[in-house]
Amino acid sequence: MRKDAIMAWIIGLALGLIIGALAYVRLAPSDPVRWHRLPQEVARGAVVEIPAKGDALSRLDRIALDWPRTRRLAGSPAEGMITYVTRSGLIGYPDYTTVQLTGDQLRLWGRQRFGTEDFGVNAKRLNAWQASLEAGAEEPRA
Repeated sequence: MRKDAIMAWIIGLALGLIIGALAYVRLAPSDPVRWHRLPQEVARGAVVEIPAKGDALSRLDRIALDWPRTRRLAGSPAEGMITYVTRSGLIGYPDYTTVQLTGDQLRLWGRQRFGTEDFGVNAKRLNAWQASLEAGAEEPRA
């Protein structure tokens, strides 16, 4: 009976740690000071540069906000720089995308908060946003 109690305690502890880690991923706050910026050099994530024509930043803002599970973290089209948080469907891993208008270029930088590999998710999202912008579409392409 003692072995069963110890095993139950170990299993309960392991489940508690897993649930706690998943809750942290889902509920951890996003600090705009940390994420609302562009890097000096890109160590990880994906970068796309797009020629900015007309109100490209405002149109891209609408495209991003229509994207599933995406919200604005900081910035606005009027400021010339916006950072978005997009969460994965199942666990809710946050990815951050910062868009900056510089002259006649939009620079998009997507990166993950947790882990060292995003399995191409950020690049796919940036490419889809770019394709929607170039097509003049504003609907999500998830």
